[in-house]
Amino acid sequence: MKYVIGVDLGTSAVKILLVNQQGEVVHSVSKSYALIQEKTGYSEQNPHDWVTQTTSGLLELLSGFDGTAEDIEGISFSGQMHGLVLLDENNEVLRQAILWNDTRTTAECQQIYDVVGNERLLEITKNPALEGFTLPKILWVQKHEPEIFAKAKSFVLPKDYLRFKMTGNLEMEFSDAAGTLLLDISKKQWSTEICELLNIDPNLCPPLVYSHDEVGTVTAEYAEASGLAPTTRFCWRCG
Repeated sequence: MKYVIGVDLGTSAVKILLVNQQGEVVHSVSKSYALIQEKTGYSEQNPHDWVTQTTSGLLELLSGFDGTAEDIEGISFSGQMHGLVLLDENNEVLRQAILWNDTRTTAECQQIYDVVGNERLLEITKNPALEGFTLPKILWVQKHEPEIFAKAKSFVLPKDYLRFKMTGNLEMEFSDAAGTLLLDISKKQWSTEICELLNIDPNLCPPLVYSHDEVGTVTAEYAEASGLAPTTRFCWRCG
């Protein structure tokens, strides 16, 4: 019997499912983590908590599994979108992640409209400027934490960072990228126009992959920490 694992990196907890070839859930684990709300409208999390709790959940999931780690053929992801994780040149986290439900960026949304223009923004991204999206968060850090922004070499979303820590590969899936306000939907590439207008280095944007793409295997280090086999393959997201 072969199996797959689904990882749902939610806002309050990570949910992990072990599913067999018949689509039956064999085992499930949920591990919670803290939501940090220091001010009204602020909503942040520590990205390291996602990794720690996912690893703990995988260990628990596998401890009650009758098969072997090699029986698990793949892992796929779903989870919270739009959150901002900023990484430095060594892919180390620069600050706490700003989440999708953070509403501090009203002024940055207006800045996007003022600089890019309402119609042009819709033409490129097919989305309005909303506080929940990622670009306003980037602009907030650029304005309010310039010393941190100066060190930023890439940005990713929450499940991008988790998968990076599991595989060593850093990418973003197209439908997730569509919720950043930085993707040119028609061209299926990052918008250099928006980046240039808002003084953002286009190299800050990670490589793009499709939801059905295979995006790596478990690193030897993470295999040892989690109990997974190094041969376990990753697809981007569930469904």
